[in-house]
Order: sequence, then C-alpha cells, then structure tokens
Amino acid sequence: MRNPLRDEAAAFRLVLGTIAYLVPIVVASWIASWLGVAVFAVATAAAVWRLRGGQRPAPPVVHVEHAAVEDTRRILVIANETVAGAALRAALHARAEGVCEEVLVVSPALNSQVRTWTSDEDGAREAARERLRASLEQLAAAGVNARGDVGDGDPLQAIEDALRSFPADEIVISTHPPGRSHWLERGVVEQARQRFDVPVTHVVGEG
Repeated sequence: MRNPLRDEAAAFRLVLGTIAYLVPIVVASWIASWLGVAVFAVATAAAVWRLRGGQRPAPPVVHVEHAAVEDTRRILVIANETVAGAALRAALHARAEGVCEEVLVVSPALNSQVRTWTSDEDGAREAARERLRASLEQLAAAGVNARGDVGDGDPLQAIEDALRSFPADEIVISTHPPGRSHWLERGVVEQARQRFDVPVTHVVGEG
C-alpha cells in the first residue's frame, strides 16, 4: 500500500478523501442514527476498496507508427532527477552499439497538487528545464547525442505526448531505487508497459 503522506500531493488527496468520507456520515447521523450507521458501513467499504486499488479499467493501448529508418534506433527517455546518472548513460550506450542513436529526453514538470490546481506551473517547468539543460550537457560529454523537452507533470501523459512527434523504438524510464521513487510507488513502469506498444526498459538510478 502506498504511503498516504509520501508527498504534498498525496497528503492533499488524503485530506480531501477524509472530508468526503466523514461529511456524509455526520449528516446521515444527524438525520437518524440508523442512517448514520448504514452510511458509515457503505463509506468504509468504498474506502477499503479504493485503498486496495479498486477496479480501474485498463487504458487503451497507444499504438506507435514507426518510420522505417535503417540502422537507426529512436529512444525516448523519461526521467527526472536520475536523468544524468551513470546507469542511464550506460544503458543508452549499450543500446546505441552498432546503430545510429536518436535520443529524446523528457523531464516532467513535477508540481504540487495545490499549485497545479491554481495553474501555478512556472516554477515547476523552470526547475525541469534547468535539470534538463544540465543533464543534456552531461550526456553530450559522455558521447550520447540527445535532445530534450519538458513534459507534462504526469510521466505517462508526458510519454504519450512525446510519442506523437517522436515515434520511439524503445522507452527508457529512469527512476530512483525502490523506497525512494514516487514513480515506482505509483506503478508508472508497469502502466507504461500496458499502455504503449513499445518496449519499455526500467533503469534504476543511483540512490
């Protein structure tokens, strides 16, 4: 089970969920005690179902049309703080062996839930641009020919947006190790494998 207080966004959702859980119970109890008990039972069952994951319908598979370019491999990298790590550089070098490598690095503009709701994304995008700039410089120094872009704060949406103009042959998702990675906790890698008909490789960055 995810830690509900892992970050600001998760804590904000927890507060909203708690309010949504308690208010109907209080109102129903004020009307009649038996109604309060009934609403409590239903709300508790719904909360437990939600915490266990519920029954989320599988998203439609995103098909990627590949342009046949001989001896060329297009690699879409989605990463945040681990984008300049040695593990990712090694993975990109391995995939470029014997072929011409085209790499697009996308850094999601991660933002808090509150700032997203208030459309205050300038700081998040600026921070993502700065990480991306430094990362591309390090990749270039390591011999990796890459270009970059700032993507949506949702890594899965950032991948889908990038694939529209960059029909990748492979997606590489770079994360922190388990226990430190929000993306792993959210199941981003598994969801990407289900959602996109492109091979997805998971690279664990330095702790």
